[in-house]
Amino acid sequence: MPFLKPSLRRWIIVAIIFAAMVLNYIDRVTISFLKDEIQTMFGLDNFGYALIANVFIFFYAIMYPVSGWLIDRFGHGDGVRRFMFGGILLWSSACIAAVFTRVAWTFGACRAVLGAAEPMAYAAQLRAVTEWFPKKLRATANSLCVAGGTIGMVIAAPLLVGLKETYDWRAAFLVPGVLGVIVAVLWFAFYRNPPAEVLAENTGEASSTKGAAFTWPQLWKTRTLWGVILIRFISDPVWYFCLFWLPGYLKSAGLSEQQVGMFGWIPFLFAALGGIGSGIVSDFMVRSGMAPLRARKVLLTTIALVMPVFAFTPHIASPVVVIAIFSAVCAICLSWLFNVPVILTETFPTRNVSGVLGISAGFGALGSVIFNLFVGRALDTVGPVPIFAVMGGLHLVAVAVLWTMARKENPPSAR
Repeated sequence: MPFLKPSLRRWIIVAIIFAAMVLNYIDRVTISFLKDEIQTMFGLDNFGYALIANVFIFFYAIMYPVSGWLIDRFGHGDGVRRFMFGGILLWSSACIAAVFTRVAWTFGACRAVLGAAEPMAYAAQLRAVTEWFPKKLRATANSLCVAGGTIGMVIAAPLLVGLKETYDWRAAFLVPGVLGVIVAVLWFAFYRNPPAEVLAENTGEASSTKGAAFTWPQLWKTRTLWGVILIRFISDPVWYFCLFWLPGYLKSAGLSEQQVGMFGWIPFLFAALGGIGSGIVSDFMVRSGMAPLRARKVLLTTIALVMPVFAFTPHIASPVVVIAIFSAVCAICLSWLFNVPVILTETFPTRNVSGVLGISAGFGALGSVIFNLFVGRALDTVGPVPIFAVMGGLHLVAVAVLWTMARKENPPSAR
């Protein structure tokens, strides 16, 4: 479609990425809304369920850095288009394959493939946003793209519960998987690299293969990389808890299966609104004259001050208040997850952003694997109080790391 103006094409690209992210999240959290059915079918306790959830997170953690490296190394030319297409097609196929599983290990294998394929979408979309959008719009565009995941969570509760009750729990895997194949075809048919003049305006480079950049070994010597690794390792587990344990926790708080389907989407709606809103606010701060990196830091620090409220959740009997607290927490988590990748685009060369995202997100998933085992064991033994006490303080620790370790990094060839 060469007749489309770049100013229009870039927003259509965002719309397709948004649709892919909707399905990305629906596919990954399907098991949280089918927790009882999966535990019954495969004979699992809470710790066993945590292991099934960790299969996804483990392979997700491994493949996130690999996906980032692949985009940085081969993302020029037609690379972003092909890698995104392959990622969507593979994870959708894994979701469809789960329909035919009968034993735990084959189901786990499908979750492993799903986890290995999904990170490619994030590495590819960040490269696309960096090349297609100027800094004054980049946080907004990135937030809109990845907010698709949270809208997926909003849709997931009524969709998955409805499919399960109307047909069978396997329909909750089949329908999103088929839709994913359709989105993959749309992406491959539509996406093109930005014209040279647009790329030069947005990144300062007329070609995605040129410009100063860190080598892979050099990246590991930068303070900001290690800072972002620590930030994601510390803060990501809170979001993964909301993804994989929230529906079950709401049931323990007094909601029925039908009520979870009716109200379980509310925290994720606020997450989407918070994530998108934080991107818009930080972009406004930049347009008002604040340095981009400082604007992101100030915003993330301000909202993190609310997180200690999460520690009180197990002591609250009202399901309405519990949902309200989870809504605030989810909004804060998504604001961090949406804005930290934007910080990468402002601290590293364009050719390194996908690699740094992959490395840091991989460590974030690794931290979530470790924390998820703690959650599963604690719920079967001492209960939820220590879990929420820990989660209430994690983002405050991440704030300290953000201010002390995140800075502009210049490769040796650019100094």
